[in-house]
Amino acid sequence: MSAREEILGRVRSALADAPAPPAVAVPRRTPDPAADVVSLFCERVADYRATVERCAADELSVRLRAALPEGARVVVPADLDLEVPGAVVDEGMPAIDLDAVDAVVTRARVGIAETGTIVLDHGPGQGRRAITLVPDHHLCVVEASQVVADVPDAVAALEPSRPLTWISGPSATSDIELDRVEGVHGPRRLHVIVVD
Repeated sequence: MSAREEILGRVRSALADAPAPPAVAVPRRTPDPAADVVSLFCERVADYRATVERCAADELSVRLRAALPEGARVVVPADLDLEVPGAVVDEGMPAIDLDAVDAVVTRARVGIAETGTIVLDHGPGQGRRAITLVPDHHLCVVEASQVVADVPDAVAALEPSRPLTWISGPSATSDIELDRVEGVHGPRRLHVIVVD
């Protein structure tokens, strides 16, 4: 028996008769049912220095084209159900090729109003994680019906076994002198189109 096993055995023996700790209730603020979660989501996304706009479903293709500079090299997931003229479909592009791309267009799985966070579970229309992190510009389409009030609501809507990417604005960091640098860990620009 190792010293570690001996110590852990003593701890288990000492705790054998101890009562179970009481369950701790996690306080949770109840969202206001009258609140406009989509407007709050847009406001919070904009707080992160991201571009955010709302449109009707029939305006989406026009908004997508307007959001992408003419001649931009754009990559899209293979199963994206949106028309993005001139886009290259990702079929496992290596990182060096993704780095030469100007933008990526994806969908989202969930938008969180309270935090202005977009969550991707890399399901249909979202692509693999690399295409959402390497190009400098991420244009993400969020349906208004996908916006939830807060993080607990988002967690309840997500499948925990899927890979999750949580995006709160463009990638940014600050050094010790608090100089903000964008694009260090992901896209420099985040553009969100919320479809009502």
